[in-house]
Order: sequence, then structure tokens, then C-alpha cells
Amino acid sequence: MSKNIDILKFADEDGNYKRKPSVFRDWISAKPGSRFPPEAGRYHLYVSFACPWAHRTLITRRLKGLVSIIGLSIVHWHMDDKGWRFPTKEELESLPQKDDVSLGTPDHLYGFERLRELYFKADSNYSGRFTVPVLWDKKEQTIVNNESAEIIRMLNSDFNSILPTEYADLNLVPKELESQIDELNGWVYDNINNGVYKTGFASKQEVYDKECRNVFTHLDKVETLLKENKEKDRKNEFLLGNQLTEADIRLFTTVIRFDPVYVQHFKCNIGMIRTHYPNIHNWLRLLYWKIPGFQETTNFEHIKYHYTKSHIKINPYGITPLGPVPNILPIDQ
Repeated sequence: MSKNIDILKFADEDGNYKRKPSVFRDWISAKPGSRFPPEAGRYHLYVSFACPWAHRTLITRRLKGLVSIIGLSIVHWHMDDKGWRFPTKEELESLPQKDDVSLGTPDHLYGFERLRELYFKADSNYSGRFTVPVLWDKKEQTIVNNESAEIIRMLNSDFNSILPTEYADLNLVPKELESQIDELNGWVYDNINNGVYKTGFASKQEVYDKECRNVFTHLDKVETLLKENKEKDRKNEFLLGNQLTEADIRLFTTVIRFDPVYVQHFKCNIGMIRTHYPNIHNWLRLLYWKIPGFQETTNFEHIKYHYTKSHIKINPYGITPLGPVPNILPIDQ
């Protein structure tokens, strides 16, 4: 357990941030002979409320009615040079209510102190980063998958055989929209989801300038998309018309963090969602205030504390800004 992996090294020698690919890429499948068939109670999800990639899986788990089928452990908001940790017993006992998850939860399966222990349990020779989300198989005691894009596809379709009809019928990636969803996800991921990180972790001015402008160029593109959708039909409230899809979920987890964190912490400060992007702002508030699964999985305290108190190279004193106030505006403003 003493392996030293520099998880807080952000930019390369050229000043660019390059995200490393996920390692565990198995799949849950109902096909006969599958190593990981869909079963209630067999799988467990490890997440951080702070992480936008993990947030995708929390929303999808809720929307698809998988809360009672897939267990959940939540790491503490703080990340240090050993990665994510779970709240200590003393920290949890200090909370006013036993069901308060504001600090996270214990590791419900093994009582591990750190997420890295889970990775080493799956592979004693593991040498990558200790990322969330993690989809864990309790039967084989290993990681099924730690790539959020693949996990949410599994949650969307591969548990349908054991779900009530109302949840099985909900399809976030309908076949007729799949190519559009994939195309949208592609440029949103590279230029917005990961774009804010490429901006915030840049270590040279020219790299920062390029990446920051690129983020806002593509926010402009989303703004235009939503505006044109609405002009075609007032019922078109989502990225792809009048139907909530995976594309909305994947963009939401970045946009909900934009004003509270990315504007100041990652210096993505050419504009704010609430003041510069009226159509994105309306879309964001619709998801947060009106659709179950979005608000209840958004923990602004975790989000703000994690970024500002974990990234010591960016914010060495660990001061968490008080604003913006409120973190998200009411839907009628």
C-alpha cells in the first residue's frame, strides 16, 4: 500500500494538462455467460460529490431507479497526494445526524480508509490514478469499470431486465438519437467538460489563453444550439429537442460547477453562466429545480471545498470563496 503515485501533477513540460485514460473497462451484460450479469445488490458505486465524472453516475443511477439495486459509498471532499479518502469515524460522529452525508460516508464494504486500497484489492500491481467513479462487483471483489462514460451507458440499459417498467422504459440514449448524442458528447467533453481542466491546470500563459478562449467558444456553441432549438419549438427545452438525454447529464455536471468554482478557481472568467448565457442558464435551472435526480445529487459544499482545498498548487492557502450567492439562482429569476 506504500506505492507513491503523483496524482496531483497536472501539467506536462509544455504546460498542457492531459487526462490519463481509465484502466478497468469490463461491462455488465445480460448475455448468457457474461462475467458481470445484472443482479440486484451485487454491485457498488464509489463516488465523490465533488467530481463531475462521478456526478454523471449519481444522476443516472437516480433517474434509472437503481438506488436500491446498486449500493453507494462517498469519499470525503478532500484529496491529497495519496488520493481520495473516506471520512474518519471521528469526523462522522461529529455530524448532527447519523444520516448526514455532508462529509461523505464510510467505505460500506471493507472499511477502507482510502480509495487506493480498493484499487489494490482489485489489482495488487495497479500503478495508475485512483479515480472515481468506481463500479465494484461484490461477488468477484473487483472493479468492473472506472470510466464514467461507460458506466452511465451500463446504468441506462444493462439493468433494464431487473427494473420496474417505468424505469426500464426510460432511455437516455434512444437509438434514433444515439449518433447525435455521441457527436455532441465528443465536442462537449473535449472542449467544455475537460476544457475547464485544461484551462485551470495550464502552467503557461499561452496555453491558458488558448484553452480558456476555447471553453467560451464552445459555451457559445451550446448557447446557440439551445436558442435555435427553442425557436423551432417552445417545447424543446433540452440539448436534443424535447427529450432529456445522456448529453444533458454530461454537460450539466460541468455547467453546475461553472459559476461556483470554474470561474474563479480555474480562471474561466470571461463570463458567467448566469450573466452571459441566458439559454444555458434556463436549461441549467430547469434540470436542477424541476427534474428529480439533479438537485439531490449536487452538493455545493463538497464541490467548492474539494477544488479549493485540494488543489494546493492553484490555491496554496486553501481559501474557499463565499460566492457566488446563491450557488444557483431560482428558476423564476
